[in-house]
Amino acid sequence: MRRRDVIKALAGAVAATWPLAVRAQQRAAEPIVGFLTTELKTQKLLVDAFRQGLAQVGFVEGKNVDIEYRSAENQYDRLALLADDLVRRQVAVIFANTSTAAALAAKAATTTIPVVFTAGADPVKYGLVASFNRPGSNVTGVSFLTSQLAAKQFEVIHQLLPSASLIGVLVNPANPYAETDTKDIQDAARLLNQSILVLNVDAERDLDAAFATYVAQGARALIVPGDAFFYNRRDTVVALATRYALPAIYAQREFVDGGGLMSYGANLFEANRIAGGYVGRILKGEKPADLPVEQVTKLEFVLNLKTAKTLGITVPLSLLGSADGVIE
Repeated sequence: MRRRDVIKALAGAVAATWPLAVRAQQRAAEPIVGFLTTELKTQKLLVDAFRQGLAQVGFVEGKNVDIEYRSAENQYDRLALLADDLVRRQVAVIFANTSTAAALAAKAATTTIPVVFTAGADPVKYGLVASFNRPGSNVTGVSFLTSQLAAKQFEVIHQLLPSASLIGVLVNPANPYAETDTKDIQDAARLLNQSILVLNVDAERDLDAAFATYVAQGARALIVPGDAFFYNRRDTVVALATRYALPAIYAQREFVDGGGLMSYGANLFEANRIAGGYVGRILKGEKPADLPVEQVTKLEFVLNLKTAKTLGITVPLSLLGSADGVIE
């Protein structure tokens, strides 16, 4: 081969490989977001909402931002180790998904990497931030109500089933805030002079036995409070409620979308979308301390009339008229 042809061939090879090398360097330079959650495989909707929020401020996963996912698989004691792993990975931001426990684990793991959370508990009460308006540290996020809904949920059940003398309540004792949430539920029941049966369940294998106990003890309805453990197993919980013909009210509409009877609570999709936007703003240079904690204050009541018919329940017009969403 002539010298000129060799040089031309080498030049062509360099031209072919150069874009690949540049793209690799660009990919390496993209910011990485750590996604910390109690469980991942059943949370596609919430992941999509988070990505949507990121995209609204110009960040698309796989294009100009990468996301490292870390799931505790519903073992809360793993959250601290996973948060530490994200810190060692030197992510640009940690997002703690719909869990106060995950948010606290991320906050404990770093004082320098920004942390954005979505959580149902009061973030000031549990030490995540100094105040809603002035978070005051590397942590900010989105707060939605889950722990203060019991009174309204009891009220809805009374409207639907006024003769229900005993109402069951599912509680996850592994949740660090189970004791506080249970007290709120007991206080709400006491105000309405309502008898309740609280059962602790923190393993999926015990759910069936819990529902059987409710029916055996004469419970006429069930409250499933907002908790990641139950949310991540919503298909199982809804199926058991149907099998045992136990009318139930949940804290998230995803239960109702999956065949549950009714829900009253905050919109988690909206909370995660807002949080995604916050992460994007931080990636662009804003500081968590300057971003006030957002509050998803709008609560929605959703009814599934198809499930009501299956359970043989006639929904009063007054209750039907107050629904924000009706599935027929």
